[in-house]
Amino acid sequence: MNKSMLVGAVLGAVGVTAGGALATYSLVGGGPEYAEVLAVEPVKETIKTPREVCKDVTVTRQRPVQDQHQIAGTVIGAVAGGLLGNQVGGGNGKKIATVAGAAAGGYAGNKIQEGMQARDTYTTTETRCNTVTDTSEKVVGYDVKYKLGEKVGKVRMDRDPGAAIPVKDGQLVLVQQSQAAQ
Repeated sequence: MNKSMLVGAVLGAVGVTAGGALATYSLVGGGPEYAEVLAVEPVKETIKTPREVCKDVTVTRQRPVQDQHQIAGTVIGAVAGGLLGNQVGGGNGKKIATVAGAAAGGYAGNKIQEGMQARDTYTTTETRCNTVTDTSEKVVGYDVKYKLGEKVGKVRMDRDPGAAIPVKDGQLVLVQQSQAAQ
């Protein structure tokens, strides 16, 4: 084999290797494979869930009044007061004492019955309900600030990308492979 043939073969091999490397570089795109993540901020949504809360409450009520004007107490008090007034004095004084005793007894009987009716109560248990609203927060996405080459941008993603976002053909890859296959 002569020397020029050997030099030609070596130069040819170098040329093919350089051409292959150049072709591979142009296929990869020559740009960065990842965009650098500068900041990640979760986007939250407030969820309001109403629910009913019931509890048993002890309630004291007044019994219904059957003698609203306390007539029975007034009559019984007047009779008792008249009888007591009749025991005092004599002649016209006895009549005046009887009338005064009846009036005072009627008033006292009325007030006594009124007090008894006011204290005549009963206790029951009632269920009282009201609606309360529970609030919670749910992460619905992430606002991601990134740097691709010299360009700084912002994008909303469904997940936290970590420290870098993959790039393909100069574009961000925002969907994970496992999600894209589904």
